[in-house]
Amino acid sequence: MTGRPAAAVLPPPLRVWLGLIAAFAALVVAVLGIRYADEGEPGMVDARIQAAVDGVGPPWRYVALAADSLGEPVGAATLVAATVTGCLLLRRPRAAVFIVAGVGMTVGTATLLKHLVGRTIHGGYLSYPSGHTAFATALALAVAMLATRRRDRDRDGLGPGRTAGTLLVLAAALVAGAAMGWAQVALGAHYPTDALGGWCTALAVIPATAWLVDRTADRLADAGRRERR
Repeated sequence: MTGRPAAAVLPPPLRVWLGLIAAFAALVVAVLGIRYADEGEPGMVDARIQAAVDGVGPPWRYVALAADSLGEPVGAATLVAATVTGCLLLRRPRAAVFIVAGVGMTVGTATLLKHLVGRTIHGGYLSYPSGHTAFATALALAVAMLATRRRDRDRDGLGPGRTAGTLLVLAAALVAGAAMGWAQVALGAHYPTDALGGWCTALAVIPATAWLVDRTADRLADAGRRERR
């Protein structure tokens, strides 16, 4: 035992920026949810974007189907299990808990919002926000946060600064969210604004979950140290 405290899953240099982004993302989710509540048709923006990407043919349709499969139960469980295994192999149990809690909270929030908003597609399927997009964004965002934090520690405090770290994390979330969102729209499973809502749901939930995991783990660690004295 080295006595060093466990690494926080929410990198200290990113807390303020990610907190602000999470608050703004939550606002976007709420505004879109109110705007499209109980509707079953695409909005004007949705229609324009759908006209450009809807009904793609091979080989891009195969790419969209492959991306979509990663958000299905089997694909999602496999990705999460592989990521958690990596965290445990690196001896980062807090990170493993964060991955499971973060992704679970994000998907759970997206599912709850679907029932609250009541927007539908194809005559009755709940669509807002996109759970697939929320999942992909959440996992990418969580892994990027952990990678940024690990690099920071490995370089003894000389890792990416606040701005660079935030950009790296957001870039990972943007790429994953855009890829999955495109797949959902191209396959006709969601409206574009559903994908945006799913992306913002992950941006709102993941930083909050990271803060909660860190706070809970630190309190448990402090309690354990007091008991040993």
